[in-house]
Amino acid sequence: MKKKTRNKIIIAGILMSLVFAVSGCGGSSDQTTLERAQSEGSVTIGFANEKPYAYETTDGVLTGEAVEVARAVLKNLGIEELNGELTEFGSLIPGLNAKRFDMITAGMFITPERAQEVSFANPEYSVGEAIAVKKGNPLGITSYEDIANHETAKVAVPGGAIEYDYLVKSGVPEDRIVTVPDMPSALSALQSGRADVITATGPSLQATLDTANDTEIERVMEFTQPVIDGESVVGYGATAFRKEDQDFVDAFNAELAKLQESGELLEIIEPFGFTEAELPGDVTVEDLIK
Repeated sequence: MKKKTRNKIIIAGILMSLVFAVSGCGGSSDQTTLERAQSEGSVTIGFANEKPYAYETTDGVLTGEAVEVARAVLKNLGIEELNGELTEFGSLIPGLNAKRFDMITAGMFITPERAQEVSFANPEYSVGEAIAVKKGNPLGITSYEDIANHETAKVAVPGGAIEYDYLVKSGVPEDRIVTVPDMPSALSALQSGRADVITATGPSLQATLDTANDTEIERVMEFTQPVIDGESVVGYGATAFRKEDQDFVDAFNAELAKLQESGELLEIIEPFGFTEAELPGDVTVEDLIK
């Protein structure tokens, strides 16, 4: 009897230990993403290696407009360390919702469709579109409509980018839109002849061309901004969070507003090709997802 009683006591002790261990894990999971990031002092960000928004330098340093804005905001929230998770642009939102990372810092445009899947912070910048072609612009392309009206012109664009939708709405057949993983791949498609045009936001396209330094490729400076649903297209980029992380969004917005009011936001984004004209002004995420 004594031996059985002793065994029962040992088993009961083990069970109690397991209960306490599980309880401890449960307490940790009760933290919001913001609370966990602040307690750990670090956060994981999803990025798509697209200049000038978010990319790694040749020596492995994570930087870019969206990264540096996030870095400044997060530092003010007590989060010093940013760990990057390289992801194709079209997989960023699924990756965020699958909890592969805590936020998206990729210069992603705010759209009503995307806002159904994620919660955006307020915009960090506003910017229009741009295109590049072979030297001399042999097909005479100066707009998305020109691409649509040409019988064979093909345009390369990163999968999941808003430009894909703009092209389709401008009348470009989907079989003449070449989807690629990122802007370096788009440039490669143009250089190899698999595409006649590449498109992206102005800063992104310019950063790609500056890095390539290819004299046989040129930006079309007389490009006409696309008109979609009766309005000229100007995109607003922002950091994205999971829907359940509204406390993180609110805290991020509060610090972002301080950066804009102090002038520090412009100082952060200027080195990446942005000017005062690209500041978002008083536009909020609510204005863009009505």
